[in-house]
Amino acid sequence: MVEEVVFNFQEQTWRLSAGKTLFWEEEKALILSDLHLGKSAHFRKAGIAVPAGIIQEDLFRLQQLITWYHPAKLIIVGDLFHSSVNNDVMYFRLWRQQFPNIQFELVKGNHDILASDLYDSLQITVHDTLTLRNIHFMHEPCDAEENGPYVFSGHLHPGVAIAGSGRQHVRLPCFYFGKSCGILPAFGRFTGLAMLKPEEDGSVFAIANQSIFQIQ
Repeated sequence: MVEEVVFNFQEQTWRLSAGKTLFWEEEKALILSDLHLGKSAHFRKAGIAVPAGIIQEDLFRLQQLITWYHPAKLIIVGDLFHSSVNNDVMYFRLWRQQFPNIQFELVKGNHDILASDLYDSLQITVHDTLTLRNIHFMHEPCDAEENGPYVFSGHLHPGVAIAGSGRQHVRLPCFYFGKSCGILPAFGRFTGLAMLKPEEDGSVFAIANQSIFQIQ
């Protein structure tokens, strides 16, 4: 079972999961950002010691979420891949074959530099930006107009600090919903965090292990 929070926002129903995905009920779309597949292989090729099996673990988590939500489409809000073709990309090719009936829609991120014919061979449709039901997706954080479509982005790998006992603070990944823009957590495990300064009227949902909870 996936722990989730149901959030009614922008006249749509969103299921925010502790698995760092957003399920959009009206579109039957599972949404995530910043997997950075191939990053570990890229580092190992450069001689930097990185634990093996990261891509397998990330894609297994995604497989479980797909099985739970049964989406018609998967929307990746940038940085599905991290670099040029390597063994991790080939592993993804095999993994992708499990879901021939699911549309994979990629909003291109700054790290998505593979050749267009390779995306075609992986059955991934690539967009610079994507708009559905007046919800706009772009990879880099937005500077949205107040009366324009609501914008979801990724890129930042957002995090929030929560005070613990004494003077300790715990840094956790989070979903952020501002007035005009929302930011998705990085799905990939091999990513860092950028601490947010939320707007006063923004909503923040923190993720800790297998739990998700609203803190603002």
